[in-house]
Amino acid sequence: MLSRTAASEFARRFGRPPRWVVAAPGRVNIIGEHTDYSGGLVLPMAIDRHTVIAAAPAEAGAGARLRLHSAAMDETADIALAARPRPGEPSWSNYARGVVAGFAAKGMVPPALDALVISDVPVGGGLSSSAAFEVATATLLEAALGTALDPTEKARLCRVAEHDFAGVPCGIMDQLISVLGDERGALLIDCRTQQARVVPFADPSVSLLIANSNVRHSLGDGAYAERKAATVEAAQRLGVAELGLATPETVAAAEAKLGALLHRRARHVVTENARTRAAADALTAGDWRAAGKLMYASHQSLRDDFEVSAPELDTLVDLARDIGEAGGVFGSRMTGGGFGGCTVTLAASDRTAAIGDRLAREYQGRHGRALTWFVSRPARGAHVVEP
Repeated sequence: MLSRTAASEFARRFGRPPRWVVAAPGRVNIIGEHTDYSGGLVLPMAIDRHTVIAAAPAEAGAGARLRLHSAAMDETADIALAARPRPGEPSWSNYARGVVAGFAAKGMVPPALDALVISDVPVGGGLSSSAAFEVATATLLEAALGTALDPTEKARLCRVAEHDFAGVPCGIMDQLISVLGDERGALLIDCRTQQARVVPFADPSVSLLIANSNVRHSLGDGAYAERKAATVEAAQRLGVAELGLATPETVAAAEAKLGALLHRRARHVVTENARTRAAADALTAGDWRAAGKLMYASHQSLRDDFEVSAPELDTLVDLARDIGEAGGVFGSRMTGGGFGGCTVTLAASDRTAAIGDRLAREYQGRHGRALTWFVSRPARGAHVVEP
């Protein structure tokens, strides 16, 4: 168990057991992609892959700082607590720096801490490794301060950290699902109101298979920001505060006003919102075939209208479609920001091993690259683990 590993690694490095161990999950987005920063609908599910931080009060005389060691990078960062920190090196520490800065802005300064972070959320896979790190850091600071933020406020603080310290203008989805993840199923989140409700996904006969193309993406390289800027401009031309408030009919009638590129971008957002609402209804009703069709349509829209897919992701979705319902596949799509990362496939639980093995074999043959895959059930949101 990752929490035990974190605790033992902390004890080995710092010479004493941790006082706190906290965990925050990654997520897979079943449908509703590139809609969160437009005030749209998303349907993410917390997964049983986590970022875990083990920590204890620093020894006397250590100074007002968080000393954070990354097991993955084998590096240690010292983050000032007395003064509001700024972005700095090593770059991976900026996610934690941003959260510490958010707490400091609220006048919440924890005691000096030693901490170790370890994660099994794939980095660059579109499964929200950064949000899991941010939310785990916030959960640790809450524990050390003996307080608890309102869950939505906590997610907002972590989103600001990603904006200001990692340079990614993301929506609220990733942080909110890492905070609010529910073992009963996915969450249908209205990103305009930040209200969420559980969409049950407890039928043991159906699972989500997550296939990592192992093509790393980076949302800080400008393409993500370009997509967001396009949705903002489209909303302005349509005369709405956020693109999520527009309808497919409004966008369809405004092609000349928007121009070809903005029309495609806006069409994705408004049709994706409609697909997400319909998919939540289908999953609630156990209509896997309907949900799967919506997933395929989502991928097509992301590929053609929003242009955030990648050849490797297209291959994985095509392979899943070829396996089809006869082989246990109901639907598949890219998940996450795109440009690499993962696909998510809705599949019969008793066929997932065969499906995963076939995807890996044929993907390797087409792209000369290894595929990694796993199956996840819904997971609990961020929490303190007994060390």
